[in-house]
Amino acid sequence: MTGERFSGTTSRAGEREPVPGPIAPVLEVRDLDVTFGSGPGAVRAVRGMGYAVRPGEVLGVVGESGSGKSVTSLAVMGLLPAHARVTGSVRLLGQEILGAPERTLTAFRGKTVSMVFQDPLSALTPVYRVGDQVAEAIRVHQRVGAAQAARRAVELLDLVGIPDAARRARAFPHEFSGGMRQRAVIAMAIANDPDVILCDEPTTALDVTIQAQVLEVLKTAQRETGAAIVVITHDLGVVAGFADRVLVMYAGRPVEVGSVDEVYYRSRMPYTMGLLGSVPRLDRGRGRPLVPIEGGPPSPAALPPGCPFEPRCPIAVPACSETEPEPEPVDSPGHLAACVRSGEIEAAGWSPDQVYGVRGPATGAATRAAAAPARRPASPVSPTDSAASTASTASIDSTGLAAPGVEEPPRPREERAVVLRVEGLVKHYPLVAGTLLRRRVGTVRAVDGVGFDVREGETLGLVGESGCGKTTTLMEILELAAPQRGRITVLGHDTSRMSARDRMAVRRDMQVVFQDPLASLDPRMTVYDILAEPLRAHGERDPGPRIGELLDLVGLEPGHAARYPQDFSGGQRQRIGIARALAPRPRLVVLDEPVSALDVSIQAGVLNLLEGLRSRLGLSYLIVAHDLAVVRHIADRVAVMYLGRIAEIGRVGAVYDTPLHPYTRALLSAVPLPDPLLERSRKRVLLEGDLPSPAAPPSGCRFRTRCPLFKTLGETDRRRCVDEEPLIRQVGDDHGVSCHFAERADAG
Repeated sequence: MTGERFSGTTSRAGEREPVPGPIAPVLEVRDLDVTFGSGPGAVRAVRGMGYAVRPGEVLGVVGESGSGKSVTSLAVMGLLPAHARVTGSVRLLGQEILGAPERTLTAFRGKTVSMVFQDPLSALTPVYRVGDQVAEAIRVHQRVGAAQAARRAVELLDLVGIPDAARRARAFPHEFSGGMRQRAVIAMAIANDPDVILCDEPTTALDVTIQAQVLEVLKTAQRETGAAIVVITHDLGVVAGFADRVLVMYAGRPVEVGSVDEVYYRSRMPYTMGLLGSVPRLDRGRGRPLVPIEGGPPSPAALPPGCPFEPRCPIAVPACSETEPEPEPVDSPGHLAACVRSGEIEAAGWSPDQVYGVRGPATGAATRAAAAPARRPASPVSPTDSAASTASTASIDSTGLAAPGVEEPPRPREERAVVLRVEGLVKHYPLVAGTLLRRRVGTVRAVDGVGFDVREGETLGLVGESGCGKTTTLMEILELAAPQRGRITVLGHDTSRMSARDRMAVRRDMQVVFQDPLASLDPRMTVYDILAEPLRAHGERDPGPRIGELLDLVGLEPGHAARYPQDFSGGQRQRIGIARALAPRPRLVVLDEPVSALDVSIQAGVLNLLEGLRSRLGLSYLIVAHDLAVVRHIADRVAVMYLGRIAEIGRVGAVYDTPLHPYTRALLSAVPLPDPLLERSRKRVLLEGDLPSPAAPPSGCRFRTRCPLFKTLGETDRRRCVDEEPLIRQVGDDHGVSCHFAERADAG
């Protein structure tokens, strides 16, 4: 699976055109196997992995957690532990390096091949200055003096966009933000002009604005070094805009590989189709449900016979369980797929919706497929059936899942009751210094005048960068206590005037689903006890019947009640967390990053489930999320927060389609789309710098220090931004923005 070399130019259709003539690969991996342990309990984490990258080419490697992506990169670098057994071939510039002595590998690492790790804080030594670490990477492979290496380190830090590089080179890693640390790691990776750069989830833990900056830095690094890049990521949008070719891994081996355009637009492997169909998209609203992939990946220690994807495949046939298919050429050179039905998929032109039998719009479309134990039919939904079902509306059957029918149009927002109102909410924390004699040296303005409301049957999404105050706002609401300043009204109760009885009643009607389902479930309790606990707390003596209803409602089997949280996959654990929140029949559910810890294929099922439950049970949701595409898919309204205040608020369609605040425009432009043509043609609004400290917010408009619009204003208008803090003003039907010059946003 060597593939073609693709340039950065595009054809009329927008597809990358191969450069004619053979180009020798700089890195070639063949038949790579990685096994941990021995005997019957041996785990084959990687099985027959193979790829090749040529100079200047970007290969994206995608797949669910546990598919072997990171293990492959560590095997290539020779960084696996001694007990791992690695076989196959890894050739770097034509030289075999697999099994080479450590001295040989050390000479290659950092010079010919380098790596950007997922966690930059762990990749940097905390007791050495950043500049010294970059200089050390230079001196290990080049005969230069300390002063020359230090100057080169400053040049590299400046190249990757570190502001005031000479000064920041003397800082320690903990003094850098997450985005700046990742830039420093990239500077180390390109310090010796390597031929290959391996990037293991380089943008996973970063905000979308910082992610966009890091991707630009990687593109700059590629231009400067001419290196081939292998980027491992779960973000299909990143691959769509950054990579030339993509390799999809499942159960330790490649299942589809080809150019980005071929794999995204003409997928021939049901697993790839499921991954692409399960991604919420920023450019699409709630018109149709996502495509969840049933079940979870198999354990590497107990792979099923035949195709590993067969137990989860919606179009599996008996032949799939007999022999594991090898990747074979499909519709064009370099495009390979490991599926016995790839020819049928190609001939019929089946889409992910048709293969996975997705029916009905997203309103009320939960995951019947994920809950059903029986196998689905081997033939997908026909194009006619799919179009008809997608065009129809949906109602909710007795299980809370999508069923054919006609749904009543929702009442106008102003006619629905308010279930949550936040007015002028303020939460400040004292900033103290000293050990024995502690003294206050400042104030952290975590939340500084936030206001919004949530109506009956409505979903409001809170979005923004890390540190903007989303979670603090959530905690203030959940605490059900008097705020420092402002007012919180939950289900008609002012939290500053609640009695103990009122607080108990409101806690029953307002429940929460946490970000990490494993951390939020007691590992010592069975599912039955976990669900029974809130029921007993609110006076239900016989929780048994209700527990059965809850498990059925979230797509789990009644027999699961006797099992423990560790016996479930991440998606199933989150379903248990949702069931627990629904146990006392709440009216308002607060969702704190409910899908951020899940693979995208599992995330789709949980999002569909939440949407279906809301429609059936008449719930209201307040959801905090860093993923703007998730919020676009599930929310009715969205509030964009920046440095403790709301920058823009309104209906999702209005805010996403016609953003008025420069910050909102930058956030939306930074979110990658899993569509190569659209992603390559989009205009990015890159923000400079990081979020200012909430302990010292800028005067006037808090966004002005990073605002691209601010730079285009005249002196008088700039002075207004510096001196006068903008308040939320209505600029349309249910659309508010806190910017003095929002109407000029296009100029930025």
